Order: sequence, then C-alpha cells, then structure tokens
Amino acid sequence: MSKKENIVHAAIQMFREKGIDKTTVSDIVKNAGIAQGTFYLYFSSKLALMPAIAEVMVEKTMDIVKDTVQEDAPFQEKLEQLVGAIFLVAREYNEIQALIYAGLASTEHLKEWETVYAPFYQWISALLIEAEQAKVVRDTINIERTSKLLIGLVESAAEQVYLYDVTDETEVNRQKEEVLLFLLHALGVKQ
Repeated sequence: MSKKENIVHAAIQMFREKGIDKTTVSDIVKNAGIAQGTFYLYFSSKLALMPAIAEVMVEKTMDIVKDTVQEDAPFQEKLEQLVGAIFLVAREYNEIQALIYAGLASTEHLKEWETVYAPFYQWISALLIEAEQAKVVRDTINIERTSKLLIGLVESAAEQVYLYDVTDETEVNRQKEEVLLFLLHALGVKQ
C-alpha cells in the first residue's frame, strides 16, 4: 500500500471512530504511522481527503458491481443485479458513505464528485449502449445523462434505507423492487 493509500485508510478508520469534526490530522498520521509533514505532501487538510475516500468507495462499488453483474445475462437481469450490488455496498459501507457526504458537502471538494464517479458513469454507459444496440431499451435514451441518473437513483434509494437505519429486510426488498420497476419503465425495457 502506498503512503497516500495508507493515509486514506487511516483517515477512514479515524473518521469512523471519532467523527470528522473530532478527528485531527495528528490522529490520522498517528494511525497511519507517518510524520505529519508526509500527510501534507498528499493532502492540504483532513477535508481534502474526502475525494480520495470517495474514490476508494467508487472503486470498491465498481468491483462489487462487476463481480455481481453477469456479462451474459439478459439486460433486465443485469439491471436487477446492478441494483442488488449497489444496495449491498450501501448496506456494508453506510458509515463511510455518510462520512463522504458529510465531508464533501462541507468543503469546496464537492465539485470533484463528477471526476471521482467518471469510471462508474462510463461502465453504466457501456451497459446502456449495449442494451440500446440490442434494442431492448427505448432508442431515445441520452446515454450520458441516463447513466448519471441511474446511478443517482439507485444509490439514493439504497441510502434511504441504510443510512436511515431501516433494518427490515422486507422493506429493503420492497425498495429494491420499486427501484427496479421504475428503471425498467423509464428505460422502456422490452421483455
């Protein structure tokens, strides 16, 4: 693990333990086992870590999505697998996601969000292009906008249940089903 990655992982751990406001750069460097000057070679402040933490989470999300979505599955199944994967990430990493949102919202780094998400948008775009070419979705989709809307909708729906401590699996499954039905209708998926 590089020094930068070490700092990011140490920060995640400290933010989870103490919260963003109570965590100091000193806490992070102590946890990372590095000198404070080394921290400042990579980040200007603890809040400057937020895009790097978001990047780690997007990579983790994409890994889970790629492992879950079967390449040879019909588009509707891929969509269902995608929704399930994003809900899984929200359940497993809800504390980190809450930290990212809180940290990014309180800094000038929010504008970096689109850059951090670019690889995920590209992956979803490729999925939509494939579906469009196979004529299983409506042909009037704006691929770029739709990829962003799709990710935003599914993540928001997952966060509604997991960030707000809904633990009833029946309710979680209803939320997943509703999101999937909405996407199928919005994309005009032909069955």
